[in-house]
Amino acid sequence: MDVTLHLAQDPEADALLGRSPLAALTGMLLDQQIPMEWAFKGPATIARRMGADDLDAGQIAAMDPEAFAALLSEKPAVHRYPGSMARRIQQLCQYLAEHYDGDAERVWKDAGDGRELLRRLQDLPGFGKQKAQIFLALLGKQLGVRPEGWREAAGAYGEEKSFRSVADITGPESLARVRAYKQEAKAAAKAAKGG
Repeated sequence: MDVTLHLAQDPEADALLGRSPLAALTGMLLDQQIPMEWAFKGPATIARRMGADDLDAGQIAAMDPEAFAALLSEKPAVHRYPGSMARRIQQLCQYLAEHYDGDAERVWKDAGDGRELLRRLQDLPGFGKQKAQIFLALLGKQLGVRPEGWREAAGAYGEEKSFRSVADITGPESLARVRAYKQEAKAAAKAAKGG
C-alpha cells in the first residue's frame, strides 16, 4: 500500500495514511464527532508522539491504557474524546494482534469477495456497518482493493462520484462537496424529525 491520499489535507499525515494500513484504519476509527481532517491527522500525531514514523498494533495494544490515553490527550488532543478513543484504538490494535498478527492489511488482503471484506471490517472493534462500508469504499476507490462485489458491499458509498464520504475525498474541492453532502443529509434528517 503506497498511494497518495488527501484525507487529512496535510502532506505528512496523508503520506502516512497512504502507506500504512493501520494508520488508515485508525483514522477511520477516529472519524466521528470531529472534522474529517482532524480525524485523519490523528494517526500521524499519535505516531509522532510515540517517537515513530508509523503505528505498530502490537506496541499500541501492549501500552498502559492510562499512558496511551495521556498521549492522545496532550494538547492539541487527537480527538474531542481522547480517553474513549484511546480505549477504542487499543481495542482495535488488540483485535488486529490476536486475529491478524498485528498486520492491518491482512484484514483485506485475502478477502474472497466484497461481502467477506465487509464482514471482516464490521468485526473490527469500533466499526459498525456504516463505518465499515465507508472504509470498504475508500479501499476500493483510492487504495486499489477491489475484490469481486466490493461496490455492492459498500452500498451507496461505493457509487462512483457520489461525494458521500471520505472515500470520495481527493483534494480540497471534493472535501467541500462531501462536507456539503453531509450538511444536506443532516438537515434532511433534522427536518424528517420535525425540528
